[in-house]
Amino acid sequence: MALKKVSKKQEAKEDPKIIFGVLRHPCVTEKSARLSEANFYTFKIKKDCNKKEVKEAIENQYKVEVEKVRIVNIPKKKRFSGRKISGFVSGYKKAMVRLKEGQTIEIAGK
Repeated sequence: MALKKVSKKQEAKEDPKIIFGVLRHPCVTEKSARLSEANFYTFKIKKDCNKKEVKEAIENQYKVEVEKVRIVNIPKKKRFSGRKISGFVSGYKKAMVRLKEGQTIEIAGK
């Protein structure tokens, strides 16, 4: 009997525990605090994730209904030390999630 090859994305769809690896952590900034009043929440996510995976991960982890997901790629930035380039700050991917009316997510940084 031949074994069937399964990709990581197919495993994530089958097993909801793997979906938790999509979210890294919530962004806690002044802007995200203002957005949370309008029912938008921001999260740093893995670079290879798409909107469907983010939606499923947030719905499973926080037990809320997601209305809309927006994703932004933040590029790496140069950092200087005097005249010389000292290096780069790595880029990341950020998801802004809108929840349905009346639902909230409790984030510790608030």
